[in-house]
Amino acid sequence: MTGLTSIARNIEDIVNLGGLHGTDIANITDVSKATVSRWRTGTIKPQPRNEMILSDLHYVIRRLQDYYTTEEIRTWLYARHPQLDGARALDLINSERTIEVLQVLDRLDSDSYL
Repeated sequence: MTGLTSIARNIEDIVNLGGLHGTDIANITDVSKATVSRWRTGTIKPQPRNEMILSDLHYVIRRLQDYYTTEEIRTWLYARHPQLDGARALDLINSERTIEVLQVLDRLDSDSYL
C-alpha cells in the first residue's frame, strides 16, 4: 500500500487534531480497538454506518480546530453541553444526530454562542 486510505487519514486527524485515542474511536463506533487499528492500516474498511460516523467526527473536529486546541477539542467532544440539552457531542455523532452538533458550531461561527 503506497499511502493512507481516506479513512486512515481521517482517523489520523481524529487522533492528532482531536486528541482522541483508538479506544475513544472504538467506543464511538461500537467496535473493538483492534478493528480501529485495522481501519488505520487499511487492512479492512468500516461498515457504511461507521464510515459516516468517522466522517462526521472528522468534520466536527476540523471545525472545532478554528477555536480550540487539541486538548480542548477532546474535552469539548466529551463534555455535556447546555446547547445540546445536556448531551455530549460524541453521543450525538454516534446516534446519527451530528446536525445538532453542527448547529452549535454554526452559532459559534456567528459569534452567538451562549
